[in-house]
Amino acid sequence: MSQAAGFARGLLAAGVLWSGTQAALAETRREPLPTVPLLRQQPILFVVRHQYRPDHHNTATFFPSARGEYNDGGLTPGSALKLIDLARGRLVTTLLEVSEGVIRDPEVHFDGKRIVFSMRRNLADSYHLYEIGADGTGLRQLTFSADVDDLDPLYLPDDSIVFSSTREPKYCMCNRHIMANLFRMDADGANIHQIGKSTLFEGHASLMPDGRILYDRWEYVDRNFGDAQALWTVNPDGTGHAVYWGNNTASPGAVIDARIVPGTGLAISVFGSCHDRPWGALALIDRQLALDGPAGVVRTWPADAIQLVQQSGWELFDRFMQVKLKYEDPWPLSNELFLCARMTGEGEQMGIYLLDLLGHEELVHAEAPGCFDPMPLAPRPRPPVIPARRDYASTEGHFYVQDVYRGAGMAGVKRGAVKWLRVVESPEKRTWTMPVWEGQGIEGPAMNWHDFNNKRILGTVPVAADGSAYFAVPAERFVYFQLLDENRMMIQSMRSGTLVQPGEVTGCIGCHDDRRTAPPVSAFVARAPDRLEGWFGPPREFNYLADVQPVFNRHCLSCHDFGGPAAGKLNLAPDRDLVFNTAYNELWRRKVVQVVGAGPPETQPAYAWGSHASKLGRTLLERYRERLTAEEFERVVTWIDLNAPYYPSYASAYPDHLAGRSPLDDRRLARLEELTGVPLRRLAGHRSNLGPQISFDRPELSPSLASLPDPADPRRMEALDLIRAGAAQLKARPDADLPGFVACEIDQWRDQKYQARQRAELRSRDALRTGGKHFETAVD
Repeated sequence: MSQAAGFARGLLAAGVLWSGTQAALAETRREPLPTVPLLRQQPILFVVRHQYRPDHHNTATFFPSARGEYNDGGLTPGSALKLIDLARGRLVTTLLEVSEGVIRDPEVHFDGKRIVFSMRRNLADSYHLYEIGADGTGLRQLTFSADVDDLDPLYLPDDSIVFSSTREPKYCMCNRHIMANLFRMDADGANIHQIGKSTLFEGHASLMPDGRILYDRWEYVDRNFGDAQALWTVNPDGTGHAVYWGNNTASPGAVIDARIVPGTGLAISVFGSCHDRPWGALALIDRQLALDGPAGVVRTWPADAIQLVQQSGWELFDRFMQVKLKYEDPWPLSNELFLCARMTGEGEQMGIYLLDLLGHEELVHAEAPGCFDPMPLAPRPRPPVIPARRDYASTEGHFYVQDVYRGAGMAGVKRGAVKWLRVVESPEKRTWTMPVWEGQGIEGPAMNWHDFNNKRILGTVPVAADGSAYFAVPAERFVYFQLLDENRMMIQSMRSGTLVQPGEVTGCIGCHDDRRTAPPVSAFVARAPDRLEGWFGPPREFNYLADVQPVFNRHCLSCHDFGGPAAGKLNLAPDRDLVFNTAYNELWRRKVVQVVGAGPPETQPAYAWGSHASKLGRTLLERYRERLTAEEFERVVTWIDLNAPYYPSYASAYPDHLAGRSPLDDRRLARLEELTGVPLRRLAGHRSNLGPQISFDRPELSPSLASLPDPADPRRMEALDLIRAGAAQLKARPDADLPGFVACEIDQWRDQKYQARQRAELRSRDALRTGGKHFETAVD
């Protein structure tokens, strides 16, 4: 018996499969799959369109038309919403057709009489949400905002609609594509408001039997971009965001488009890749077996794709591109029969297929240019309505941790070692540049040596002797937690984000605990939550040059400056280079700090990285602790524990120059290269970096001038004049790390757009708070 057949028989024996008996299963298999009753009882709804063109990431499928957005012109028009009725001789009916646009992401209402979907009428349009009757009548538009794309709509049990939208304009941290979050609106399109707040993409929402929403989320905090897309759940009001499966799995890089298999507790999902379309293999997931890795995967299509699932490893996020026969859009008809879109063998054309657990795959329907999103047009059970816990009059929520010492991430940590819990915000990226810095991925503009995030410390709270903590946090901030010892040095850190909604109380058992369990709330809410203690002033975006460099300036420059006796080992000069500053470049390049950067997906052991693991942190603690003030010591170790960031903002003064940061343009850099022989334009990345080459603070000390030692050499004088010109430019127009920074014009425009969208959000919040209705218009 094959592995797949053995799995199916095991489910039959457990009473899980729809058929109920092996005899019924065998009887069903005597006829072709498309003739089974479940497929003939109702028409099948599907979309006809072209396959999305390839782009940077599997979320980049909508190619926005909005001004100022990255778009490689990838939209291929021509699409239709159709039905096929197998009981009526495979009769195909067209409900709606657009010759110049695209229809996508349909979802059938619980009564089977209406369909919500996303549509873009032409290349100049954005994707908006529409609803149409099951007979093709009554088309109505639900969302209207220009320059906003609305995707993946889903009916909720109370008839409201959740969907993904670019209404909070934020961008991919490892590139320049606009991202989307989960939003919710009333059935009539009123009161659109945000329920997801992660820093990148939330999509492919589906409904769980208990009324929660299952969705895929792409976000990364102090980890690499490629294997950070997993399945999450959330309540319809935006409370209770929680991992479902795959957040610490190296391969697949994309766990997307999942739906719960009825009557089983399993989910069927696409296992895909980071740099691919939203297709790949299909997989059945059992989270009761494991929350990550192959142990939680019970079946794949194709069957051998399960060999590509790997929990640990570095940069395995595109392994599922090896799957040649591509699948997408799974829909469980029952707990042993599944509809999907699958390659037909005609290039990239997709057709509607029916799959079963025994390995049968049969074509139901195919037509050019391709068929997607198959699902039955029929009534289905309505899950229960989960009561709302969100308080729109509040501005904060409460977190609790039962015991920070519990969980795999705290092995080896002695009780009593943790004294503080630090709350750090990972802000969204609101702007982008075309020139990039090569970190673990591309940073446009440059932000840090290796990873992508800027940071904002919101504050710290005490951890009780029993390991518990209960504290208030500003609502709707994408935050993570760090555990600190008595010296405020990091013991352990989250590498994924969370949030709390206004009025929400949420929490966990421990650090990297089992997400399938939760502690009782009553033990914490009996007392008032602790308030966050600030970090040397009000919360602000962390700036290496302002927050850390002054400590080195006061204590280290007598030896560790240009020309100093220890500069050859480590130069801690404050001088601004082409992208960062001298000390920052040296600390990273010479590995004086040991941090995770944009590291692997696996949960890191306690003390594995940060100030305890870094040579700099240990040296300060063991040799210089008495020479530094408490504040100076904490500033340096905190910077290390924040993953050693540099820039406070993604905004830039020089969006068209090297790495989006250099005051010298390419023409001047090219001439400087000719004069000095140093390949300056090839140094925009940590792998190719040769160390600091330019000093805009003291141009005559620029290391790149070493090849021109004669002060009277005309080439040296010209090179020095070019560096001085850059210094004057930087003084006149400081970048984001310097006092007096003013963002470039396009970044200011993008921020104004962001603020306008936030004002539109507040109008809906006001209506929700007062029991009113706010309907958007095209100008909202």
